[in-house]
Amino acid sequence: MKLPIALSVTGLVVVVGAGLAYKPATEYWHNRNKVEWETAEVSRGKILAVVNSTGTIRPVLSVTVGAQVSGPIKRLNVEFNQEVKEGEELARIDPRLYDAAVKNSSAALATSKARIKQIRAQLQQATNAEQRGIKLRSEKKTFVSDTEMDQLRFTRQGLEAELEVGLAQVQQAEASLEQANTNLEFTIIRAPRDGVIIDRKIEHGQTLAAQFQAPELFVLAPDLRKEVYVHVSVDESDIGLIRQAQDSGRVVHFTVDAYPDDVFEGSIKEIRLSSTAEQNVVTYPVVVSAPNPKLQLLPGMTATVSFDVDERPDVIRIPNSALRFYPDIEHVREEDHALLEGASDNNQQRQTSEEEPGSVSERRESRRNRNRRHVWIQEGEKLRAIAVETGITDSRYSECVSGELKSGANLVVRLKVPE
Repeated sequence: MKLPIALSVTGLVVVVGAGLAYKPATEYWHNRNKVEWETAEVSRGKILAVVNSTGTIRPVLSVTVGAQVSGPIKRLNVEFNQEVKEGEELARIDPRLYDAAVKNSSAALATSKARIKQIRAQLQQATNAEQRGIKLRSEKKTFVSDTEMDQLRFTRQGLEAELEVGLAQVQQAEASLEQANTNLEFTIIRAPRDGVIIDRKIEHGQTLAAQFQAPELFVLAPDLRKEVYVHVSVDESDIGLIRQAQDSGRVVHFTVDAYPDDVFEGSIKEIRLSSTAEQNVVTYPVVVSAPNPKLQLLPGMTATVSFDVDERPDVIRIPNSALRFYPDIEHVREEDHALLEGASDNNQQRQTSEEEPGSVSERRESRRNRNRRHVWIQEGEKLRAIAVETGITDSRYSECVSGELKSGANLVVRLKVPE
């Protein structure tokens, strides 16, 4: 009799103990498996939209200095990277042949001028003889025959023609002398304007042959300290934004690998119309002008460029990580299940529209709908969706154009990983 009573009491104690331990155990299990979320805060501040690309530093103008005459380089006065002034002597070609040509042309000119004096003297003598013959013939016709008069007249006319030929020969000799002097001057290679020697293509003693093509001796970059150009290739889809930035006078920022800690500033000089297509990607060259007072920006450097295309100084900012978050349906309150249940259909429709584009109006509406998004906040143990419309974006935030969001709200960005 005692054994059944003891078993009953023991069973009753176990049941009561289990009942008392159920609630704490359930709460412990629930808390242990409770879903926790990582959040990001909605803030108010500035958003700066940029278009990023790469470009190459180039001088505003590259002047190629060549040679018009041939011969060995007798003197070389400049080195690479040397700054020169307009008219400064850069090099000199051996002038001996051209000096001799000047002397020869000078002698030919002197000979032609002496010949002119001789012809003029002969012409004066012939003119005087003709005048005497005319005077004698006027006194008595038989004093000078017709044959003699013809001889006197034709002699004078012949000397007049010879004088014209001599004068033409003088002009020809003067032109030859001028050409010889010019060639002699060309033996001195001078800087056409102020600038920096960015390339030198000759060495001392090298022989130049300019018969068929003017050889290139130097490449001169004028005003390299004043201004340089950054030639940037920009995708066609961003050209509209770049043009707006140009019209607004927005600043362009860029860096170069040589000075990674320095940020340089420039402005959009022009958007060129000469497009380039590679593998169905169309780009346009955009020229950025930048000052270069310290000569840090050298021709050929690669620049990483950011065009400031739009700015909002004081707006509600949504963290981009919150816009990318997509919850599972079991974590969402029942009222928002429809948003997730239709998501797969929307994705399918989006894929179909990308594969088979609709009309222009439909595609325009599709682009507008991309800015209509949902973000999620924690409400109790579930997540609640908030519809928002976004505007411009940067690397961290997107502008909240419309939606029930206030600064300081915490948006869910991911499921917290248990430690």
